[in-house]
Amino acid sequence: MQNIQNDRPISLPFFGIPRIAPYMRPYRRTLTMMVICGLGGSAVDILMPLLQRYALNHFIAGNTLDTLPVYIGIYFLAIVFAAVMNFISCNGAMSTEVRVNRDLRSAAFDHLQTLSFSYFNQNSVGYIHSRVMSDTGRIGSLVSWSLMDCVWHTSYLIGSLVVMLAINARLALMVMVILPLIVVLYSLFQKHLITANRQIRELNSRITGDFNEGITGAKTIKTLVIEDRMARDFVRDTAEMKQKSIRAARLRGAFAITMNLASSLALAIVLWQGGYIAASEVGTFSMFMSYAQGMMEPVRWIVDAISDVITTQVNIERLTRLLLTRSDVVDSPEVIEKYGDSFSPKKENWEEIRGDIEFRDVSFRYPDGDEYVLEHFNLSIPFGSNIAIVGETGAGKSTLVNLVCRFFEPTEGSVLIDGRDARERSQLWLHSAIGYVLQTPHLFSGTIRENLLYGNPNATEVEIEKALKLVSADEVVARMEKGLDTDVGEGGDLLSTGEKQLISFARAILADPRILVLDEATASVDTLTEQKIQSAMDAVIRGRTSLVIAHRLSTVRNADLILVVKDGKIVEQGTHQQLLEARGPYYRLYTRQYEDEATSSILA
Repeated sequence: MQNIQNDRPISLPFFGIPRIAPYMRPYRRTLTMMVICGLGGSAVDILMPLLQRYALNHFIAGNTLDTLPVYIGIYFLAIVFAAVMNFISCNGAMSTEVRVNRDLRSAAFDHLQTLSFSYFNQNSVGYIHSRVMSDTGRIGSLVSWSLMDCVWHTSYLIGSLVVMLAINARLALMVMVILPLIVVLYSLFQKHLITANRQIRELNSRITGDFNEGITGAKTIKTLVIEDRMARDFVRDTAEMKQKSIRAARLRGAFAITMNLASSLALAIVLWQGGYIAASEVGTFSMFMSYAQGMMEPVRWIVDAISDVITTQVNIERLTRLLLTRSDVVDSPEVIEKYGDSFSPKKENWEEIRGDIEFRDVSFRYPDGDEYVLEHFNLSIPFGSNIAIVGETGAGKSTLVNLVCRFFEPTEGSVLIDGRDARERSQLWLHSAIGYVLQTPHLFSGTIRENLLYGNPNATEVEIEKALKLVSADEVVARMEKGLDTDVGEGGDLLSTGEKQLISFARAILADPRILVLDEATASVDTLTEQKIQSAMDAVIRGRTSLVIAHRLSTVRNADLILVVKDGKIVEQGTHQQLLEARGPYYRLYTRQYEDEATSSILA
């Protein structure tokens, strides 16, 4: 599946930190405490070589123990103080990482709920999953542990240099020569590391997608006997991942080795020049040796940190691209102000929906299409009408329904609900009045009862039983050992397709929608159950506007209006009798299907 978000990188200044700053702001007190404690712990580490210098110069070279008790007390307090500071910093880092991860994932998930179908049609599950879980995890680590390490290592490096400059400026300046070298090396490696890590993250998304298809499509894979092909595809992707990862590791290794070589120069300089100091003041020489060796750890951290920041910049870039993706269907600020949005609805301002639908001079083409599916289409559907949409597979029967449900916006013209443009009210206002039964039903993990209550959380036992009985789903529940408390499994996979269809049908009825959409709702049930549902259809659609997408034409003979779709366009419309008399596309479809059903009946 093509991932439309992979087309090009986006520019993020300062490694993308401004993009994630709003998610750090609620925890600024914890972050501030982490910084203060990090500085405190770093100050103790800077103090230790100075205490060491004092001990060597005073106790050993001076041959006296007069201040030893005070020295031991200061040393002990410094160790305890450092332990407390490090504990507070680590505790803050852990809590910040968990909370920022939670906030980022919530923001990403909530934003996904606002995107239109076209986004999910063009991006794989693995691609989206990687952004919501993997990318957010790396970002959370960056703003917590990396921040704490940055404070400690940077302050230690700067503090050490300040002390060294104060004691021996000449030797300190010679050690500081390595810092410009680090900057130059960073600029040389940055571009290559970003490119390599971006490729690795995209490959990781593809591999996650392979896992997803291998799990969700397990039954199809086995029935098609394509295990070897799926394995080859997975091996190909993982082999490419291995190749790109090795290249990135070599780049990071070369970077680290070069940087470590530069940091080792500091120790060499001290050993070379420090000999002149050692003869007269062994404590100062020891202090410089400690600082030079201690500086190697911050420099090594800088190497890893730069690599992590570069890697995480790719994660921030990918998550930012998701959060900046704009839905094809959006409510205007004026509509949101009055009616609210999906997460904060202002139901007190919602008008009651009657169910009148009108297409007024509607032209439409899909976001990624060039040809118009509808052109200057006009149709009025009064409340209570039963409209059937028929046509061959792939003819485009769902287009009209998608426009009515506002899953897509008209390219030109408008769709009116109760005489007003649907865009003048919120999407949630419209969707709350629509009951939709899909051809491929989906149930959520949980029990049958929990799935039914998604349709109406306040439904009583009597209302549930009535909805089940209306569509013959009560017989399904009666066969279950635990009845309504039977677990349906992930996606409803513990039930048959027909059973899932009936439960989803009852769920839609339980919501008592003003507009009912049936997308080949009886396609997955047996003939007997279909007959039961058809006999109940009059009661189901009474008091509602219904749109029925049908493959079996025998189910739509009583429709008030039948729309015949071919190649994405409406080629014929009328009642069943009118269309038969016209002997056009509907007549041919009906005759062919009737002959096929008659032949099957005779053979049976």
